[in-house]
Amino acid sequence: MRSLLRCLFMVAVLCLGAGCAEKKRKQAARPPAPVAVAIAATANIPRTVQAVGTVEASETVTIRPQLSGELAAVYVAEGQEVSRGQRLFQVDPRPWQAALKKAEASFTRNRVIMENARRDYERYARLVKDGIVTQEQADSYRTRAESAAADMEADRAVVEHARLQVAYCTITAPISGRLGNLAVHRGNVVKENETALVTINTITPVNVVFSLPERDLAELQARIGRGRVAVETEAQGGVKEQGVVSFLDNTVDQATGAIRLKGRFANPRRTLWPGQFVQVVLTLDERTGAVTVPSPAVQTGQQGSFVFTVAQDMTAEVRPVVVGPAHRGLTVIEKGVAVGERVVVDGQLRVMPGARVEIVAPDGKKSEPAGKP
Repeated sequence: MRSLLRCLFMVAVLCLGAGCAEKKRKQAARPPAPVAVAIAATANIPRTVQAVGTVEASETVTIRPQLSGELAAVYVAEGQEVSRGQRLFQVDPRPWQAALKKAEASFTRNRVIMENARRDYERYARLVKDGIVTQEQADSYRTRAESAAADMEADRAVVEHARLQVAYCTITAPISGRLGNLAVHRGNVVKENETALVTINTITPVNVVFSLPERDLAELQARIGRGRVAVETEAQGGVKEQGVVSFLDNTVDQATGAIRLKGRFANPRRTLWPGQFVQVVLTLDERTGAVTVPSPAVQTGQQGSFVFTVAQDMTAEVRPVVVGPAHRGLTVIEKGVAVGERVVVDGQLRVMPGARVEIVAPDGKKSEPAGKP
C-alpha cells in the first residue's frame, strides 16, 4: 500500500510540473498586447460641482395696451430684435385726440372765466378802499375768482391726462430684446391692460437658474466671500459659455434640501436660449499639484477602481487606486499611482496581469520596442 501511495504522489508531482511548464510555454508564446500609455503627472484641478440649469431671459416684458381701441398699425415682425423706445404698435388715436381737443377747449374757456373773475375781484377790492362797495361784495367776487381758478386747474389736469392717453396710443418697447410671437394683428380690437400683444426677452445677457445641495452651502458662501465665482454651462452640441454667480437665494428649499442660484452669462453668440436646459459646472476651489492620469486609464472592477501600469520590463501590473475629482479628461489619483509612472489608456481588454505589453501610439503604430525581459 505504501508503495502504491508513493507512486501516485510521484505521478501527481510530474503532472503538476508538466502543467506549469506548459503554462509558462503558453505565456512565453503569447505575443505582447498592444496598448497606448500616458504618464501620470501633476496638474491644477478645480473643485467643481455640477447641476442641471434652466436658461432665463435677463429681462422679460409682456406688452399690453394701456387703453382700449382698434389696433391701427403693427411696425414690427415676429422674432425681430428691437431697441428700447422703438415703436411697436399703434392704437387708433382719433377718439383720444378728440377727447384731448375737448379738454383743451374746456381749459381755455375756464381760463378766460378765471381771468375775468380775478379782474372783477381786483376792481371791487379797490372800491372797498374807497367805500363805494361793501367788503361782503368784494369777498363774493374773490370766491368766484378762486372757484374759476380751481376749475381751470381741474381742466389742466384733464388736458394732461388726455395728452397721456394720446401718447399711450403709440406703444414702444420698454426694453431691448427679441420679440416673440405676435398675438394680435392690425384691425384687432385690444382691451386696456388685458390683451397680450407680444413678449420681449433680453437674451444678451441671460440668466441660468440652478440648484445645489445644502451640503455645499457653507463652501459656496465661503467662496462667494472671496470674490467672483466662475460658472460654466454646456448646451447641446458641446457649446460652452462662461459666466459668474449673480444670485444666491436666502433660503433652502425644505422639500428638496437644495438652494437656488443664478448665473449671469454675457451670451454674445446667443447659444443660450430662454427655456433651454443646460449642464452647469460651478468652480468652488482649485487643487494644485494633484497627481492625475487621463480618465480612460481608470477602470472599475468588483474590488473598486484600478489602473494598469507598465513596468520597466514591459509587463502589465494591476494597481488599485483611490480616485478623486475629474476635470476635462483628467482624473485625480489620491492613492495608488506615482508621478512619472506609465498607465494604460487604451487596450485594457487585451492586457493580462503580469503579461508583456507593447506600447503603441493612439493610431496603432508601434512607438516603443517591447524590450527584453
